[in-house]
Amino acid sequence: MVEQLQEDLPKVIEELEKKCKEHPKSVMAFHHLGLVYMKAGRIPDAIKALEKAIELDSLGSESMINLGAIYFGQGNLDKARELNEQALSVNPESAQAHANLGLIWQQHNEIEKAVASYEKALRHDPKLASIWMNLTSVLTMKGDDERAVVAARKGLELDPDSSLGHNNLAVALYFSGNYADAKIHMEKARELGYSVDANFVMSLQEKTA
Repeated sequence: MVEQLQEDLPKVIEELEKKCKEHPKSVMAFHHLGLVYMKAGRIPDAIKALEKAIELDSLGSESMINLGAIYFGQGNLDKARELNEQALSVNPESAQAHANLGLIWQQHNEIEKAVASYEKALRHDPKLASIWMNLTSVLTMKGDDERAVVAARKGLELDPDSSLGHNNLAVALYFSGNYADAKIHMEKARELGYSVDANFVMSLQEKTA
């Protein structure tokens, strides 16, 4: 529903606000209103609407996840973690909640916890390319280069035109010693518009000269 509302957000907001007034116990009305407020950049209003949805349905994991995303964007990692853990308490198989926790642990530089969270997310939904890419990053940070290459290749299988994916694979291949293939993917990342680190480009050119 919300994905189709880009063209006339003010009108959609008005309609959803009316629906919430007419049906004050409608979880979905408040949930959708919160999402539309997010798209409109009305973050305080989005928080209130999503909090209302959670109040009406304590098992509403999607509202918890979206509210957690708002707090993550604001830099409130503790609140974001609390909401995603709350979402997992009612829906342990939520790949998105596990992935969000991975991002939070990564921000805290808790690499082992980030890896574990991303791997849990992928067990529940192995077709999420972005999570394979995030896993690649933390495995590279950990120095687990071979696993990072495997994760990066999996991400690119799912999203072959991802500039980030090609860059991540280039970095993983570089640290695993495969400079020739690393250069190929570095160049592909640049071709797709990724701003590759200049020092990485220089180092890779030296390795393949």
